[in-house]
Amino acid sequence: MEIQIESSWKHVLKEEFEKEYLKKLASYLLSEEKKGISIFPPKDLIFNAFNHTPFEKVKVVILGQDPYHGINQANGLAFSVNQGVTIPPSLKNIFKELHLEYPDFKHPTHGDLSQWADQGVLLLNATLTVENSKAGSHQNQGWEQFTNKVIQVLSQKRTGIIFLLWGKFAQAKSKLIDLNKHELLTASHPSPLSAYNGFLGCNHFKKTNEILEKAGKDQINWQLS
Repeated sequence: MEIQIESSWKHVLKEEFEKEYLKKLASYLLSEEKKGISIFPPKDLIFNAFNHTPFEKVKVVILGQDPYHGINQANGLAFSVNQGVTIPPSLKNIFKELHLEYPDFKHPTHGDLSQWADQGVLLLNATLTVENSKAGSHQNQGWEQFTNKVIQVLSQKRTGIIFLLWGKFAQAKSKLIDLNKHELLTASHPSPLSAYNGFLGCNHFKKTNEILEKAGKDQINWQLS
């Protein structure tokens, strides 16, 4: 597996890339590819979240679980899809919540969240690849160990990051975060199955900007153009 990852991340995760579990994961992905199995996102976008948001620029982390498993959907950013692709239900609810918090927020015509990532929002999935049409197919192959390390490194080496953990899966990662150094906002998952159990009305986007402003940092412009 060719590691196409931004240089600051390559530096802080250098030791991780040498570990056996990642070599096994790379071999697994290669063997699946040789069988003719389509894997999403494409190779050059697997580490897209890191490439848009360098280590020292991370201000906010939004944690997802899996990439979308439909053709041309996944672009390496949690909850995000390529332009021209139908906006998935969870992302529709994220936009719905943004409109509740900011009445001037205009519902975007696309679901590409690159503009958030470029402002310091690390859109991190726990698993970075998936097989075509098979949700969760690459879980327990090593990605979770890698992304847990990402969270730990951010927690240890940075201060004042705001972690948005939506749903039980994401909230289980809170044990990796030093809550004396970082901010944690939790709510139910934006999925249609759970959005009305606390995600809608959580005010996380506004709270995030209030925390950033208090810390003297630039706020996130959540409006997508």
